[in-house]
Amino acid sequence: MTFIHRILLLLTGLLAAYQIVIGIEGAPPTAVWAYTTGFGVLLLAGLLLIIFGFEALDSPFVVIVSTIMPLSLSLGLVWEFVAAWRVIYFVFMVTGLTVVALTRLLWPGKVATLILAFVHGIAGLIIFILPIVLGANQAVPWGFALVGVGGALIGLGGLLLSFLKAGRPVLPQETILIVLPGLLFLMTAAFVAGFSFI
Repeated sequence: MTFIHRILLLLTGLLAAYQIVIGIEGAPPTAVWAYTTGFGVLLLAGLLLIIFGFEALDSPFVVIVSTIMPLSLSLGLVWEFVAAWRVIYFVFMVTGLTVVALTRLLWPGKVATLILAFVHGIAGLIIFILPIVLGANQAVPWGFALVGVGGALIGLGGLLLSFLKAGRPVLPQETILIVLPGLLFLMTAAFVAGFSFI
């Protein structure tokens, strides 16, 4: 990990901390809790990568903790904007996190990676699609669609890492690790910018 990588991860952590401090005004308490948890995990993940380097990505505990971030952000969006899906998505979140944890700790391998990709994929799609649909329908200011851009970036990073762990990398490992801190920074910046519109 280079000095620039660490700077990008530090800036990511600072943006996440800023979002935690300012919060999301007008959101239901459960959504605020979910958003705060998501940004808190992002802050923690950035600090772990700064301290332990990219080797931290091999730890099953880091993978489990990092799964909380997209699940929490997507839960916050569903809870705030799609009331009819609240219970269903909450059950999916708890079940998905539990299955990811069990497979990572007890049966690591390709099955664990596929389950991780599925859970991350669903959460990432919600983070990507929902803000764009809400913006297009003028249910929220258009700038909120930037949260969807952040969702696309998190989805891209998650898929790159999932395919890498499955032994079918889309790009060489070195390339993925070079771009990962930049992706995390751009994703967080898009989230913070998007949430500033509501």
